[in-house]
Amino acid sequence: MRDVAVVAFAESPYGTSEGTTSGVEMLVPVFREVFAQTGLSKDDIGFWCSGSSDYLAGRAFSFVTAVDAIGAHPPKMESHVEMDAAWALYEAWIKLLTGEADTALVYGFGKSSAGMLRRVLALQLDPYTVAPLWPDSVSIAALQARLGIEAGLWSEKEMAAIAARVSGADVDDLLTQPYLADPLRRHDCAPIGDGAAAIVLAAGDRARELSQSPAWIAGFEHRIDPQNFGLRDLTSAPSATAAGRAALRGGVDVAELHAPFTHQEIVLRQALGLGESVAINPSGGVLRHNAMFAAGLSRIGHAANAVRNGATRALGHATSGPALQQNLVCVVEAR
Repeated sequence: MRDVAVVAFAESPYGTSEGTTSGVEMLVPVFREVFAQTGLSKDDIGFWCSGSSDYLAGRAFSFVTAVDAIGAHPPKMESHVEMDAAWALYEAWIKLLTGEADTALVYGFGKSSAGMLRRVLALQLDPYTVAPLWPDSVSIAALQARLGIEAGLWSEKEMAAIAARVSGADVDDLLTQPYLADPLRRHDCAPIGDGAAAIVLAAGDRARELSQSPAWIAGFEHRIDPQNFGLRDLTSAPSATAAGRAALRGGVDVAELHAPFTHQEIVLRQALGLGESVAINPSGGVLRHNAMFAAGLSRIGHAANAVRNGATRALGHATSGPALQQNLVCVVEAR
């Protein structure tokens, strides 16, 4: 297969994207940054692929509007996935492996402020037996957290310790905070915000031309668990284990995990077999900021940055669906 690498990554600054009127406003500065990192222009990109959600935006084909950030001329080879842009990155990687393009720009964006996210996400549940009950995303995660606590797999103190690592707060102080959805407190839940992210991929010699330290993709897989909650053990993530087993060949120095809730980091560390020597979410992860449909792509971008800054191998993880239903693992390395 061709060698493909991440050569540039950019994302919206935390807390600065709220109030934007469209995906275009979020994407233009992010595109500008990845082009500055590589010296490329829009005309140099062989394939474009995006991830977003029309349900989140509240209007049909909202991703077509965002294509205005690319420009209509000259004609572009473009595609879209209705989920986190980490899966769009997988599609672009395949496109480069086939030789249909030498460069690709992948982007994801989400404007969560446009609606009630906890209610919108209920639309991804089983339409016959679960969605009509309208369980919100935080309550479903709370059910998962409670199952793990009762099974003795983790404790509220261990969950608070993860939040404290990100925020610098005192664990005991966090445990005095009120519940948002028992046993989850506000610090256990990723803060949702508007935002966008973009990654540039390049193949072979083109990657070496565009970056002095490309982060080469060494493994890339995604798997899915059953949609019905009664068909899987919510305290584990079999699809993450399967994706990790297929993508990982050896250890990693850094793991950027897409864990929107503190207890899900514990589930993912176990599922992926990550030991104490692995640095988990040095970027802060989504507990700092969770830009829907861009956060998973950002995890891979931060993993690539870790490699470009001296790590030997890093893992980027993305999830989609309720209670870690779908999982994607991308391993990048220095060569």
